[in-house]
Amino acid sequence: MARLLVIYRKRMDAAAFDKHYYDVHVPLVKAIPGLRKFDLSKGPVGTPAGASDVHLIATLHFDDLPAMQVAMASPQGRATAADAQGFMGAKDSLLVYDTQEY
Repeated sequence: MARLLVIYRKRMDAAAFDKHYYDVHVPLVKAIPGLRKFDLSKGPVGTPAGASDVHLIATLHFDDLPAMQVAMASPQGRATAADAQGFMGAKDSLLVYDTQEY
């Protein structure tokens, strides 16, 4: 399985970010062909070291890396990436994982 993990850091205007994210971006993500699962995590509220600067974590699940590449190259994948460029911050992270289940 392959996963695309996006970590969004706290925003100055979290309400405006959330409105765009849930009203515009989530429907784009859900339209990506080959997407097996999409989940969102709010927070974390804190860490053992104290407060966290994380606002939202998105995880997109695909069958494997080639399936992810095909999905993200599709018109729906390109539209999703283009939308994300409008609100991704310099401290946000986008990570790709090749996940093995044991």
